[in-house]
Amino acid sequence: MLRIFLLLLIILYSNFGFSKGTNVFGIGIYDVKFDGSEKNQTTDLRYEFRRDEPLFEIGPNEDNFFFLKPFFGAEFTNDSASYFLSGIYFEDNLGELFEGNKSKYFFTPSFGVGFYNDGSGKKLGNDIQFRTSLEVSYELKNQNRIGLSFSHISNANLGDKNPGVEILSFSYHIPY
Repeated sequence: MLRIFLLLLIILYSNFGFSKGTNVFGIGIYDVKFDGSEKNQTTDLRYEFRRDEPLFEIGPNEDNFFFLKPFFGAEFTNDSASYFLSGIYFEDNLGELFEGNKSKYFFTPSFGVGFYNDGSGKKLGNDIQFRTSLEVSYELKNQNRIGLSFSHISNANLGDKNPGVEILSFSYHIPY
């Protein structure tokens, strides 16, 4: 199953090497619970490639809020869990969104689906998992960014159990 998924990613995104995009490297806390009920808290390491060119445009040309762009990525934990996913994201400048003037702050929500292997970590109830993320990032002088994101991974009740997991991450973005 994993080999098929990776082969599909390679075929679908074979032109990524020739397009502009952003490499995102992240480190975070896997299984964050704000009520103290976490059971399998560990370190989460993440890589994503975010392509700058939209798949298709939904809204008016002057508003990039609806330009859905593809990404693919991988996450790994200290418990040998791994997650390979692909999905869509959009990005908007928070200054333009709220004040009409560009700022150095960006808002990036994303949605993806992929193959999850729990290793010796938290059992999420299915090999197919969905991830939603909300991220706020700040652009540095060299055009790189630092960001903070909150993600939720869940099987959307495809399995018999669906405990889900939340991840709080710090990220560093390198565009090229």
